[in-house]
Amino acid sequence: MSTSPLQKQSLLSCPTIPLRDGTSHPAIGFGTYKVGFIPASASSVVSGATNEPQRTAEECVREALDVGYRFLECAQFYGNESEVGKAIKASGVKREDLFLCSKVWTTTIEKGDEAICAQLDKTLADIDTDYLDLYLIHWPVPGKHVEAYKTLEKLQREGKIRNIGVSNYAVEDYKELLKEGIAMKPSVNQIEINPFLYRKNTINYFQEEGVVLQSYRSLRDGKAMDNPTLAKIGAAHSKSPAQVLGRWCVQHGFVYMPKSVKKERMAENAEVFDFELSKDEMKELDGLTTPEAFTTFQALYRKCVNRDTTKDGTMEGVKMDITID
Repeated sequence: MSTSPLQKQSLLSCPTIPLRDGTSHPAIGFGTYKVGFIPASASSVVSGATNEPQRTAEECVREALDVGYRFLECAQFYGNESEVGKAIKASGVKREDLFLCSKVWTTTIEKGDEAICAQLDKTLADIDTDYLDLYLIHWPVPGKHVEAYKTLEKLQREGKIRNIGVSNYAVEDYKELLKEGIAMKPSVNQIEINPFLYRKNTINYFQEEGVVLQSYRSLRDGKAMDNPTLAKIGAAHSKSPAQVLGRWCVQHGFVYMPKSVKKERMAENAEVFDFELSKDEMKELDGLTTPEAFTTFQALYRKCVNRDTTKDGTMEGVKMDITID
């Protein structure tokens, strides 16, 4: 499938969101999790509910760049950064036209400063660039994440990272950073956000702090596409459920990060800048989060902050009382 010039231009000229230093962050990006590679501790692998990927990350990212995506969301944990690098090189897209983000994984965070510095050098080599636009702490590993963040501050001063941030941080994790005397507040917090997990108090807190929110699982891994509310609102705008979810993210001011291994879906997911949801439609979508969703989120947080570390499977150091809504 080829992308129309109009579709591509819409992505190339997509809106941006200013980070605290004035950097322009694209309002939409291509997520590379489970693209060409599925990590061993991914929940779908652990549950036995996954198949081997059918296409390489290089193929998928090349297509995403061809469609017009210029923000690529990567991570050490995703296991495919060298493939992302190959795709960028093959695409011919100039480095200055890209916004590249990566995240450092829990195992490296636990090992400390030297390991984090070495991992960043590996990420830069794999992606074939001399700097990242954004580097994030993937999870707030208890007893380790504050020092890891301070290492990111050092790497930013060295020029290897333009902006630094966090991922999966609760309000209480962020307050811990502030209490421990960090020099630079995070630019970004990447958390799951969609109408089925809309943590309004948490979101409002970070936005008031000037922290831009990146939304992962923006499309809820495709598990809500038959939701009648999405279908009804989509029909009113001649849009798909995925496009409604994407528009909801964009309209709330979150960075929207859809992912797909199919080029036609990559293009479809990005068509969110040519319509607007009404206040009533936004309110209806905001109301789709159930109390059970908050409970599920809290259990996942407790499980994942120690994931893959020497404390995996324990609650050692885990904050048991966090803001879940």
